[in-house]
Amino acid sequence: MTIDDYLTKLSKSKFRSSFHLKEKDKLYIEEKGIDTIKSHAYDFINKRLAPKDILNDGKQTPMRGHPVFIAEHATATCCRKCLEKWYHIPSNRRLTNKEIDFIVNIIMTWINKEIKNK
Repeated sequence: MTIDDYLTKLSKSKFRSSFHLKEKDKLYIEEKGIDTIKSHAYDFINKRLAPKDILNDGKQTPMRGHPVFIAEHATATCCRKCLEKWYHIPSNRRLTNKEIDFIVNIIMTWINKEIKNK
């Protein structure tokens, strides 16, 4: 499946499709620049999702406060349980670099689509 295929599938979920960037999120992205937001995404994923053991899995991603957090919930990349459910990425091991790249790419694709839908 492609990223667009996943995003289409996610858009059919009432919960996942309820997430959207607010104007302040879009302004933050504009102010910081998309490359910085992508860097933040890598940082959050490496710290909060990549490790094998996450003590608070399912509660590690805030519902607001950063555009990447919103995107994580919209794309079901917010916790290891969601990664396993939606992407079949096992939760009992550390994420690979390829998986981290995929997660960041789906987050950034969603963010870019949200920015274009002003």
